[in-house]
Amino acid sequence: MTRSYFDKELQDLQLSILRMGSRVEEALIHSIQALKNKDIELAEKVIMADDVIDKMELEIEDFCLKLIALQQPMAKDLRMIATSLKIITDLERMADHAVDIAKITKRLANEKYIKELIDIPRMAEIVTEMVRDSIDAYVNQDAEKAKEISERDDIVDGIHAQIFRELLVLMMEDPKKINQSTSFLFVSQYIERVADHVTNICEWVIYTNTGVHPDLNE
Repeated sequence: MTRSYFDKELQDLQLSILRMGSRVEEALIHSIQALKNKDIELAEKVIMADDVIDKMELEIEDFCLKLIALQQPMAKDLRMIATSLKIITDLERMADHAVDIAKITKRLANEKYIKELIDIPRMAEIVTEMVRDSIDAYVNQDAEKAKEISERDDIVDGIHAQIFRELLVLMMEDPKKINQSTSFLFVSQYIERVADHVTNICEWVIYTNTGVHPDLNE
């Protein structure tokens, strides 16, 4: 395998992850839209689309392993492939959280919401942008951008804490609101976990460029 051919294979790998990232981003956007609008049909689409994302993960994993076996890459090339394997795992877990949110949407579809959803969609918008930007940082091998993206996790954590406090007050004021409040708390927690997975991707992007794996969750 020539160097030019191997470079093309690496580019194909990046494009595959870009496509998977777009699918995950779409799943997250749709899961929140479905929750906000009580759209059972859209929620069902999110759940069904998860199989496609799972399949993409397996195909990319297989492609990475073949690259390692055939090319026996060294140094940065090997780090790039190792990073790709880690990233698809994080992306697949993000998609799982979109499915979790979709399932909650289906469960709450016939209930009147105890409050207007404002902070959850705002939090999700920030996180979805983080997902998009982290994949862009991976494709462009931009370690500085990766570090900047990871710092947005603090904003997400702050919104999650605010949502937790507000829902706790609602539950204390009216026990009848406990079940729905708990569901919304889970949604907030799932979105916060997606941000954590983004931070993982950012760490791997930095590792690819420097050979050092930082802990950005400190």
